[in-house]
Amino acid sequence: MAQQSFASVQEMITKVKDILKDDPKLGQMFENCFANTLNTTVKPMEDGTTFVITGDIPAMWLRDSVCQLRPYLILAQNDPAVADLIQGLIERQFRYIAADCYANAFNEEANGHGHQQDATDMKPFVWERKYEIDSLCFPLQFSYLFWKNTGRTAQFNETWRKGVEEILRVWRVEQAHEENSPYRFGRVNCPYTDTLSRDGKGALVKSNIGLTWSGFRPSDDACVYGYLVPSNMFACVVLGYLEEIAQTVLHDTDLAARAAALRKEIDDGISQYAVLDHEKYGKVYAYEVDGFGQYNVMDDANLPSLLSIPYIGYRSEDDTLYQNTRNMILSDTNPYYFSGKCAKGIGSPHTPERYIWHISLAMQGLTTSSKEAKRELLETLKNTDGGKGLMHEGFDVDDPTRYTREWFSWANAVFSELVLDYCGYRVKTK
Repeated sequence: MAQQSFASVQEMITKVKDILKDDPKLGQMFENCFANTLNTTVKPMEDGTTFVITGDIPAMWLRDSVCQLRPYLILAQNDPAVADLIQGLIERQFRYIAADCYANAFNEEANGHGHQQDATDMKPFVWERKYEIDSLCFPLQFSYLFWKNTGRTAQFNETWRKGVEEILRVWRVEQAHEENSPYRFGRVNCPYTDTLSRDGKGALVKSNIGLTWSGFRPSDDACVYGYLVPSNMFACVVLGYLEEIAQTVLHDTDLAARAAALRKEIDDGISQYAVLDHEKYGKVYAYEVDGFGQYNVMDDANLPSLLSIPYIGYRSEDDTLYQNTRNMILSDTNPYYFSGKCAKGIGSPHTPERYIWHISLAMQGLTTSSKEAKRELLETLKNTDGGKGLMHEGFDVDDPTRYTREWFSWANAVFSELVLDYCGYRVKTK
């Protein structure tokens, strides 16, 4: 990837390092992480679009690419060159969605790279075809945030419209996954979390309860129960965005009505099926449900998560149900919450036991209004870099020099966003 040079990036680095002059290591880590995505993962294409690799894997994830570029929305407010780069990414994302809305990761061109042997409807431009609700949520969110931060509406073009229609169609189909879905996924010679049961259909769920089905989590691990609650929450939020775009920008009352109707169905499904009475924490959200009464009490480090509910805009930080859930998942009740000599926080079944994620630590900071708590979490992030000056995926709570993924752009970006937030620079969300 060719290095991208933007004066606004260096200007922001200078401003932040000045604010953090009492902590030169944190300032230097911000410089490393904030510049990392543009310097190592972003490729402007000849057709005006933008391709973004996830880091150590040479493919573009719909989710990761949004998270990687999200902090640059702050710069795009006043830097047209950065805005053009982001607009190019949105265009490419919606081309991919229109071509295959069940895929989560894509090749730069139709070169047949990636998991072509998987038992699903693979295509040469698809790297991996694990269906995840959030893969459709993030680009829709990004197109909305881009509008709010730059005032631009050119991204809401015919490509975007085709992608949106596919998103609405698939979320409707997957409300009755058992009866209506054409999607199947299988992989051989792999961990059980990398494939779906029942000949690729996944665990049985109850249909037509409002919620929409997901085969996989944002970790790319298979769901235990097919209604993934944080992703359904995210779908509600972005359907609200779609309704606003349709009304305000496109003046399309039919699209607005369809988005609003689907949002209400999913939201009602969350209220009815995903809220539990916990004996210690009171009413809380489950992580996954099946509609038959089975549920999963946990949280995963990847986004969207239950921890990220205020960040994605589903409920406010001071919402009682969120606070109950937050207290639960930041405790041993969550099987993926680990505490050790050097750190404590949320990990994932995707990484080894007692490994927690820099992404979840940064998200813990981004979902509290306490500046003291933000600073504490920044201290933890600073002290668990494994001596590399960058973020990783997961790390051992007792020894941060043991970690997964040395080059993980998403983690660098979320860390950068927390530093920016602490310093008073935030992405506009309204």
